[in-house]
Amino acid sequence: MNIDQIKKEFPIFDEKIQNNDLVYLDSANSSQKPKIVVDRINEFYTKQFSNVGRSVHYLAVAATNLYENTRSSVQKYINAKDKNEIVFTKGATEALNLVANTLGQSYLQEGDEVLITELEHHSNYVPWHFLRKSKNIKINFAEINEEGEITLEEIEKKITPKTKLISITHLSNVTGAILPVKEITQLAHSKGIIVVVDGCQGAPHLKLDMQDLDCDFYAISCHKMYGPTGLGVLYGKKKWLEELPPYQGGGGMINEVKKDRISYGELPNKYEAGTMATAQVIAFDQSIKFLESIGIENVMKHEADLVEYGQELLQKNNSVKLIGNPKNKGGVLSFTIEGVHPHDIATILDEDGVAIRAGHHCCQILHDKLNIPASARASVGIYNTKEDLDQLNESINNCKKIFNL
Repeated sequence: MNIDQIKKEFPIFDEKIQNNDLVYLDSANSSQKPKIVVDRINEFYTKQFSNVGRSVHYLAVAATNLYENTRSSVQKYINAKDKNEIVFTKGATEALNLVANTLGQSYLQEGDEVLITELEHHSNYVPWHFLRKSKNIKINFAEINEEGEITLEEIEKKITPKTKLISITHLSNVTGAILPVKEITQLAHSKGIIVVVDGCQGAPHLKLDMQDLDCDFYAISCHKMYGPTGLGVLYGKKKWLEELPPYQGGGGMINEVKKDRISYGELPNKYEAGTMATAQVIAFDQSIKFLESIGIENVMKHEADLVEYGQELLQKNNSVKLIGNPKNKGGVLSFTIEGVHPHDIATILDEDGVAIRAGHHCCQILHDKLNIPASARASVGIYNTKEDLDQLNESINNCKKIFNL
């Protein structure tokens, strides 16, 4: 791969930040967008715009076909069995709320238990908390080990006869731990337990195969996959999507509406109420094409090399403490500097044009477990290089000088 050539496909890297070249190390938060995605949004709005699934004029039919083409592209990319198992949402957060809400209505009962982990993003905890309040379900937590991992043995230990559902992240946005989703799913299904996966960090960085993983639901955040904001994907096994009730009511999700009865549309329309994020869906097809043109195996190798290099670099840096050291790790380097608040670290690095994230990363439970209020996080994407990590390390040293460390 020619990373310099790939980087040229992203217009933002032509910009100067604080009079410096941009070193963007915040892709776990949101990835930058290649020009083909930006141009596709503009082209749709200026030359092809229409609402989808409503009218029969030329523009509407063409827009509907483009929209459905993206659904087919997603199906192929994640190897779902049926394209109707692909539901577009406004984000992974909505996808997870959809699953929790519909399962809460028709499947989970008072006293049932949901097992999550200490690694979870708030989006994969708060929706289950709502059910704890409204239906009196119980939430159990699988605990991290000293390396910041969740093991299969820990999951098995926390399963009880009342466990009805396991909801887990695929890749931690703090420690970088990649969970053994396939093995957890096999264990869960052997006990009749549903598996939901938060794939926000997994989808941009790992090879996805829904038929191999065999999880029941998988949530994707498109803006982390070099795609537009305001868009997510929910993969759900057809048997579940057919059985569960709709999430929202309105236009597009119905079959027949009478004064005394309503029947709902077929999949996936049943879960896509109202006017959808049409331009974003159509542009996301270009994001998938971009990733396919590089090859996810190449992405994984490149990012693994970067993380290994970055870990070695920061481990040699006095005062820097890396968070987590999982054996199977994705493109995240979270750290603290003794005596310096992470927000100060991020602010000082920004003066050098180095963009990282600071805070609890929507993982307060994990930070509580680690007994720290916040951390700094550098996360890589396909456009990053070892030189970016050298600049990160140099800027950290500048930060230490300011604080006399």
